[in-house]
Amino acid sequence: MIEFPNISPEIFTISLGGFDFSLRWYAISYIAGFIVALYIMKFFVRRDHLWKYSSPPMEIDQTDDILTYLIFGVILGGRLGYVIFYNFDYYLLNPIDILRIWDGGMSFHGGFTGVVLSLIYYCSRNSIQIMPAADLLALASPPGLLFG
Repeated sequence: MIEFPNISPEIFTISLGGFDFSLRWYAISYIAGFIVALYIMKFFVRRDHLWKYSSPPMEIDQTDDILTYLIFGVILGGRLGYVIFYNFDYYLLNPIDILRIWDGGMSFHGGFTGVVLSLIYYCSRNSIQIMPAADLLALASPPGLLFG
């Protein structure tokens, strides 16, 4: 039988003032996914001929802005999804532990829901059509899913 390799989830850890700060492989996958998604969105927004009426859903600088909303959507939605779907009884008794993100706990479907809600919020706030923006996001999402 082939044994599963024992790989530490932490790339490195720094101790400061009695606290340990770790950079984890999973965080790197999130960061890489967001960076690649940003480049893909900018790539497609620059190509007017790909969009209906030669009009991309947003301007180039708006891709940076929407990425901020998407990051918050993934993190908040993923964490709340984990809390609600996987360990609700525990967090109901210990609500302060919801903030303990360093202990782990994210859910894909919560992150997806957070992204959808943040996309709708950003588009409605900036007068952007939701469906073409969702198409752009659908083009940019697969590398992040692959890395995760």
